[in-house]
Amino acid sequence: MDTIFTLLMVLVMVASVLLVIIVMAQNPKGGGLSSTFGGASSAQFGVQRTNDFMEKATWTLGGTIIVLILLSVVITGKPSQALPTQQQPAKKEAPAKQSAPASKTATPAQTPVAPAK
Repeated sequence: MDTIFTLLMVLVMVASVLLVIIVMAQNPKGGGLSSTFGGASSAQFGVQRTNDFMEKATWTLGGTIIVLILLSVVITGKPSQALPTQQQPAKKEAPAKQSAPASKTATPAQTPVAPAK
């Protein structure tokens, strides 16, 4: 189980780094990489599609991160191991009342010994 969790966390980290790179490459004013490649004209060399690709990549990576995190919770999460349960003390019942002990061996009665004459 630990190897699956480690693998999923590595995939989440890789997707997160890629998401940061893609978000940082975008220009908030709508330019981004399309202004770098095309300058003022956005119709040359399919530069308009760069913004579409960046937006789709952002949403895809965000969704991938969410799915990987949920998958890691479902696969590796065990409710019995998540929180240690406190053991409840066992309820102790009073022993049943006994009227007289039932013993099969009778104890010999002690009789006073008379002195020998």
